[in-house]
Amino acid sequence: MATKVLLVEDELEIANLVELYLKNEGFEVVKCLDGLEAKEKIETEIFDIALLDIMLPGVDGLQLLALIREHDNYPVIMLTAKDDEIDKITGLSFGADDYITKPFKPLEVVARVKAQLRRFNQYNKNKEPESMTLSTKGLEMNVEKRIVTLNEEVIELTPKEFGILQLLLENKGAAMDSEVIFESVWKEDYYTSSNNTIMVHIRHLREKMNDAVEKPKYIKTVWGVGYKID
Repeated sequence: MATKVLLVEDELEIANLVELYLKNEGFEVVKCLDGLEAKEKIETEIFDIALLDIMLPGVDGLQLLALIREHDNYPVIMLTAKDDEIDKITGLSFGADDYITKPFKPLEVVARVKAQLRRFNQYNKNKEPESMTLSTKGLEMNVEKRIVTLNEEVIELTPKEFGILQLLLENKGAAMDSEVIFESVWKEDYYTSSNNTIMVHIRHLREKMNDAVEKPKYIKTVWGVGYKID
């Protein structure tokens, strides 16, 4: 699978040029021209690295960085027109890994992306081994790499779907209350309407896993409580 890059840049000419160079190096690029579009992508897709312009319409780059760091630790490179030390300190405090100041050469961007990916992969390779794999009946989740396979076939999940499945697998055999699921995965207060949100995500999970609603093999509904995986 190609390395997936989130590119957020509101100047179309720059965005297209960087996208072209990254694609020529074999990267899969998801390009966004404003912060609101990027926010949606961050919340629904999984990336290997992100390039974020700081000054963006809708939601700025630092807000996007903070959103990423709520649930992911992949490398983030900030793109800025300001060669200002205060901006750099602010970005790094939010969890940025690197900075590139405009104007820049596309080849420099590609080199920085490759360097950050090497550093990130080497760091994770050298970490102390942990129990990062959760499994049941042919379903396997590598928590660190954020990869889910069913009978050795990769299943593409959104971050929220991944979070729900991880919570159920970590508590295998126990019925997880809907309120606990929502507050653990969404990091927000639970309301009655939140249950519909969970139901939609559970339905999508079942569809991706070909798990029958009538006689589910994996995700089972516990009426009046929530859900569980045996």
